[in-house]
Amino acid sequence: MTLSRRSLFACACCAGAVLPFSRARAADPHAHTALTPDEALDALRQGNAAFLRGATASPLSDEHRRHEVAGGQAPFAILVSCSDSRVPPELLFARGLGELFVVRNAGNTVDSAAMGSIEYGVTALGAPLIVVMGHERCGAVSAAVSVVSDNARFPGSIGPMVEPIIPAVLEARSDPGELLDNAVRRNVSRTVRRLREQAPLLLAPQAEGRLKVVGARYDLDDGAVDFFDLPQALIPSLPADQLGR
Repeated sequence: MTLSRRSLFACACCAGAVLPFSRARAADPHAHTALTPDEALDALRQGNAAFLRGATASPLSDEHRRHEVAGGQAPFAILVSCSDSRVPPELLFARGLGELFVVRNAGNTVDSAAMGSIEYGVTALGAPLIVVMGHERCGAVSAAVSVVSDNARFPGSIGPMVEPIIPAVLEARSDPGELLDNAVRRNVSRTVRRLREQAPLLLAPQAEGRLKVVGARYDLDDGAVDFFDLPQALIPSLPADQLGR
C-alpha cells in the first residue's frame, strides 16, 4: 500500500503531542509550537533546574494530558540522545507528554534513520530546537576510545555502531584533560556541526531563524545539563545558579 504525504504524517506511530505548557484545549493535529528556538532552550534549562531541585514528574503527564495529545503532536524540541538507561530526557528536563521528540541510540550518533526522524520533527512537526546531548562516561564513546587506544574489536553490530564516533576520539586526543570526556564533547560537536551545515532540509529553517541546533552534555553524577555548543545568538537568559553547570 502506498501512503500519501498527508497520511504518513498522520500515522499513529508518530502521534503524541500538543503545544508545550498548554492544557486548555484538545490537540490540533496540524498545530505547531509557538515557541521560538531561544524560548525552547529556556524551557529545557528551566526543566533541568527543576530536576536538580528534585522535581520527578511533569504536570503534563496525567490522564487528561494523555487524551489531550492523542490526536496530534507539536513538540517544542528534538532531543538526540544516548540510549543509556540513566539518561531519560523527559525526566532530566522535567517535561511531560508531547513536549519532546526524542531520537535515541547508543552514542547519540545520527545515521539515516535518525536523520530522517530529525527532519520529520522539524519539517512536519515544526520543532524549533534540536539538542544533541552526550553524557558523562558514555559506554559507546568509551568503546570507540578503546578501538583507537587499544585496537579493540567488538562482536556483531557493536563495532559498526561505534565507528562513527572514532573521528571524535581522534580529534579529542589533542585536547587537554580526560580523553573520554573530551571525546564525548567532540562527538556531540561533530553531530551538531553536521546538522547545522550539511543537512539540506535543516538549512533553510536555520537561515530563517526558525530552528537552532545546540550541543549538550549530561552529568551522571550531579544531574546537570551543560549546553556547551551554542549558536552565537543563543545567550543564556537564566541566572547562573539555575543553569546547572
